[in-house]
Amino acid sequence: MEIFEITLKYIIVFLFGLIIGSFINCLIWRYSNNIKITSGRSRCVNCGRQLRWFENIPFFSYLFLLGKCRTCKRPIPRYYLPVELFFGIMFVLIFWSFIIQNGADWIYLLRALFMMSILVIIFFTDALYQIIWPAIVWLGVVFGFAFNVLVGKDPINMLIGFAIGGGFFLLQYLVSKGKWIGGGDVRLGAMMGVWLGWPVVIFAIFIAYASGAIFGLLLMISKRKKLSSKIAFGPFLALATFFCLYHGEQILNWYLVLSK
Repeated sequence: MEIFEITLKYIIVFLFGLIIGSFINCLIWRYSNNIKITSGRSRCVNCGRQLRWFENIPFFSYLFLLGKCRTCKRPIPRYYLPVELFFGIMFVLIFWSFIIQNGADWIYLLRALFMMSILVIIFFTDALYQIIWPAIVWLGVVFGFAFNVLVGKDPINMLIGFAIGGGFFLLQYLVSKGKWIGGGDVRLGAMMGVWLGWPVVIFAIFIAYASGAIFGLLLMISKRKKLSSKIAFGPFLALATFFCLYHGEQILNWYLVLSK
């Protein structure tokens, strides 16, 4: 009976993750196309036809429709399925890690799910549309600060992180007059500082620059990009933030011990 109950919980969490992933997909597409999130039921992104209920079931409808609109036969955006699956799987993993494995309070689970959702939105909007929405980032700053206070993080440390993370990118923005980075990166740096605090935010920025440089070099070697080509930096900042949320402090502590 206990195995059945745990399995049922995992299934419910997975399905809930699919639903959130579907909502995130809708949010990304509507905001990137200047469509209000409250503008009615979902429609085909190509022909605009309003979708029937069986065409709007997360994950399963994509498979049923073979990734194409039932009417115009044009493809559904390719990122829809990976995003929904990612949320379903990550919700299960986070639920297992925080609740089942470690018996943590639910506030830790909500914090992790919220931060992951914000980072996924930033990753895809910048990667696909080269934009980081200010509203999403400031939402992350406010609620991230609140969640961190609730789990016992030092508010002063977060404010220092905010100043360092935002200031680091703001300085580059001012010096280059917006040519090196955009305003979205400045706001994202401030959010990273609130979430990670000092000095982990510096470690996250280092990881983002290192991974971005390696990725850019690989693109140039494969001749897919030139030295003068622009590459969205938000995805690397989002991935570095996600990594450092769970491993940043441990790695920095390990480094400080070895450096003594």
